[in-house]
Amino acid sequence: MCNKENVAFFGRGLTRQHNNMYVMIEIEIDQSSGFCFGVVNAIESAERELEKEHNLYSLGDLVHNSLETERLKGLGLQTINHDEFSSLKDKTVLLRAHGEPPSTYDIAKANRIKIVDATCPVVLKLQRRIYDCYQEVKGLDIQLVIYGKKGHAEVNGLVGQTDGDAIVVEKPADLEKLDFSREIALFSQTTKPLDGFREIVGMIDSRMKEGVRFRYFDTICRQVTNRLPKIKDFASKHDWVYFVAGRKSSNGKMLFEECKKSNPHTVFISDTSEINDPLPPDAHRVGVCGATSTPKWLMEEVAVRINFLNG
Repeated sequence: MCNKENVAFFGRGLTRQHNNMYVMIEIEIDQSSGFCFGVVNAIESAERELEKEHNLYSLGDLVHNSLETERLKGLGLQTINHDEFSSLKDKTVLLRAHGEPPSTYDIAKANRIKIVDATCPVVLKLQRRIYDCYQEVKGLDIQLVIYGKKGHAEVNGLVGQTDGDAIVVEKPADLEKLDFSREIALFSQTTKPLDGFREIVGMIDSRMKEGVRFRYFDTICRQVTNRLPKIKDFASKHDWVYFVAGRKSSNGKMLFEECKKSNPHTVFISDTSEINDPLPPDAHRVGVCGATSTPKWLMEEVAVRINFLNG
């Protein structure tokens, strides 16, 4: 049994009858889950701006969680896409934590758009590194490669630092795009799994022609990466786990899969309405955890729902 002084339990637990006996159910909310620094900063930036601006736009979903997006919409935040952004003039637009390519700033300047830049500092630092590397290798026979999810907002911003020249690899099969007889410089999207990056590094290294230079840079955010072992450990200590995340969250999909490997009794939900049944009879220790885009208030509401159905 865990020491309660070292974990955060929701309330004092509840009891229910099973086989003519009352058993205790403990519900624990994972204190390592929830918004990362970059998302917290973006949401706080939006809330501050909404206090003084009646028309604030977000270029893309500020966070990949529909309920949090609805909450911010209720405060006055309007989400727009890049086509809508291009036709906007004399407005205020917030750039989310994922970051944007230089072309977005050029459009803003041309259309007299005020930018509230909430790009995550870790992403911003990576953008600068990739830009500097591109300036160094431009015109040379060197391939600049980004390990990341093609089409992801952060990756689009990173590729934009290279005038669209960077090669994106998402999985081992994508390595066929590369020429291993030419020099390669490899970076990573900040939220990719460290094991995946190491696998890609090893595969490229093993295929490089002798004498050809291969440089790689571990640019993965440790605040996100460190959640993986923590959430796997959290899941393994419970009989039943509710993993809470938005359906669009790449980080959520990855963490859920790892959670499920540690505990097969892990259920993915996006909101409390998806919990309709009492817990299985042998589920006495229940965990609630989530992605870097999952608000704490939502995990708390899930715990309340569990209480309601099992009290």
